[in-house]
Amino acid sequence: MNDRTIGPVLINGDEFAPAEATVSIFDIGFQRGYGCFEAMRTYNGCVFRLGHHLDRLEQSAGNLRIGLPPREELEAWGVRVGGGGDGVLRMYVTGGPDPQHLGTDNVVIVYLEPVPDVPSSVRLDLIDAPWHADGRMSELTGAKTLSYGPNLAATLGAKSRGYDDAALVGQDDVVLEGPTFSLGWVTDGVLYTPSLETSILASITRQATIETAALLGIATEIGRFRSERLLEADEVFVMSTVKEVLPVTAVGEVAYAPGPVTQRLRKGFLALVEVECP
Repeated sequence: MNDRTIGPVLINGDEFAPAEATVSIFDIGFQRGYGCFEAMRTYNGCVFRLGHHLDRLEQSAGNLRIGLPPREELEAWGVRVGGGGDGVLRMYVTGGPDPQHLGTDNVVIVYLEPVPDVPSSVRLDLIDAPWHADGRMSELTGAKTLSYGPNLAATLGAKSRGYDDAALVGQDDVVLEGPTFSLGWVTDGVLYTPSLETSILASITRQATIETAALLGIATEIGRFRSERLLEADEVFVMSTVKEVLPVTAVGEVAYAPGPVTQRLRKGFLALVEVECP
């Protein structure tokens, strides 16, 4: 188990010391990456938008045909573990040991870990993502599954070329998202971000940032954009549970300076967090 874990690990509601928290090697979550998860930020012991995250977890589990414990139990586990302070609350759902009877004897794992060190900005490599759904529908479209191998490989590939992470593009050179974050950019004062119709993850932080832009009077356009629109932007930023709203200083060979709109969005997002998690 992660030695950075704060406090106990809950497995189906029972407490375990981190070193004793285990999953069966016969679970298809381990064997086949069949399962789903959520990562949530906690501020002052408050889980930011826990309900939104559980909505998405329920959708993911539904796509995977895995039953979940009652919603009130998931909420109680999240509040119980998330009350440990500032951190990243992780909730994993495995498929169980029997692929013919999904969810039988499976486990829900909940634990809190410290927020990792986050840089002041990131540099992204522009990478083709042939594994991405990219607007095509499948049984797992929109699900936040455990099968993150291709995304992790994209990040590691970008790092091997001297970048911090990757910006993924799909069919017809359409901008999608990062391996673990959403993308946004600013051109002439307007915020642009890819549409959910491109099959990107319905990011909680992205939605909160769109709400923040509306509160700040920043015009927003959501759609299907080719990479030239990203590369021609005045500002670029990423959005995620861990990174919050973070400026991008390069996409491929194109450099950017952290801009005023990104700064306003970051401050506005943190103000929204303060309201919801005082």
